[in-house]
Amino acid sequence: MGRYIGPKNKIARRFRTNLGLKTNAPKVARRLNQAPGVHGPNKRGGATSSYGKQLLEKQKAKFVYNIREGQLRRYIERATAVTGDSGVMLQQILEMRMDNVVYKLGFAVTRAQARQMVSHSLFSLNGKKMNIPSHIVQVGDIVALKQNKTKKRLFEGVEERLQKQDLPSWLSVDAAAKSGKVLSKPQDKDLERTFDVKLIIEYYSTR
Repeated sequence: MGRYIGPKNKIARRFRTNLGLKTNAPKVARRLNQAPGVHGPNKRGGATSSYGKQLLEKQKAKFVYNIREGQLRRYIERATAVTGDSGVMLQQILEMRMDNVVYKLGFAVTRAQARQMVSHSLFSLNGKKMNIPSHIVQVGDIVALKQNKTKKRLFEGVEERLQKQDLPSWLSVDAAAKSGKVLSKPQDKDLERTFDVKLIIEYYSTR
């Protein structure tokens, strides 16, 4: 199955959670308690099984990071293959995707936009071309907007946006150079809290 390209607000309403897929948070919040579909306003919620809860959390993560089932499964295998907290390992992998780093640095307003920017070769990694959104960056890597792309209308006022960006502790930004550096792996305080990563690990551990 391909990536979902339908209305983003419908996804937020399905999970009754703002997944950061749209930039207008107040608009999203107004209808979060109304399920999508013609029966949404009157739809009653029933008890959810353990499997159902695990499935919902897995789906949330896929939508938040705009990834497919196969990609998430590979990330799970990678996270559980090393010693340590598998949940933390998984979230670090997700956070260190190239498109997510571009988003967290402040170049894009959504992860979907960041993915498109990377795919269109607007950024370099350590001075070299990088157009793979799923590429996992490493500590010490430098992500930069290409000099010949800075005049695009898309990046008008980008220097000011970068200066105001609330960065996670594992990233730093040089607004003037329009670049960012990976200082470390993501810390616990910086990890995504929109979904329950332990339930995702449990889902794949039995399959």
